[in-house]
Amino acid sequence: MGGLVLLVCLTMSVTVKSWRDAKRSPYFFLRVQAAKRMQHYLLVSLSLILLAVIVAIYGWQAPTVTNPHLAVLSRSKPIVQTAATVAESEIIADASPASVEIDLSPVSNQGLAQTALTDPLLKPALPEQYNQLEAKVDLKESTKIGDILFSADISDDYEAVDPGRRFGDGFYTLYATFDYGEMADGMTWSWVWKHNGAVVDGGNQVWQYGDDGPGYVYFKPDEGFQLGEYSLEVWVNTELMAQSDFMIIDSISASN
Repeated sequence: MGGLVLLVCLTMSVTVKSWRDAKRSPYFFLRVQAAKRMQHYLLVSLSLILLAVIVAIYGWQAPTVTNPHLAVLSRSKPIVQTAATVAESEIIADASPASVEIDLSPVSNQGLAQTALTDPLLKPALPEQYNQLEAKVDLKESTKIGDILFSADISDDYEAVDPGRRFGDGFYTLYATFDYGEMADGMTWSWVWKHNGAVVDGGNQVWQYGDDGPGYVYFKPDEGFQLGEYSLEVWVNTELMAQSDFMIIDSISASN
């Protein structure tokens, strides 16, 4: 921006000089040449001024934040894209509903998901691509990740709004909320999303969110949610701490 302002000043000074030459030159030929130079530099000056205005407007705009596939925890309260907003944008692009939730009862890590945490034979392994960091703080015996709740929307306090275990297929964002306790900055944590048992996304970070509190991750696959079973695993220092799953069913069937 400073460079553009400097160029504008230089071209304007040359324009003013050419204008003076066009007015004061005693010879017609010199006046004509000076007038042509004045027009040229005036055009360049106006172009640079327009460019500077565009750069200034762009620079003053707030940065555009795109939704990543996965969100990390934060002590702040981020602006949440609600399910209504997602559904409204999807309805404009596609007449079919973005998502349909037919089971609104609270959920917990029960059944096979809970069994996998206690039975070594069923316990999954942390994928290598999400085990790239070394923990600087040891895992505590009291460290815990609470039950994972799935929902299409969350509150400002990171609480699931109408959690469920069944959702319609389509393009929307699904949130996974949970409580954590006795964590410590410097631990490592990973989250792994699976579809019908196959890893489809995930992440690996050094923990920096304090000892306890609520948190969430979210997932919005580029190809949209497909029919079948999805699951989420949360690992701390390569130990599986929480796991839960949900079903994606046909939106039309779910709405009936």
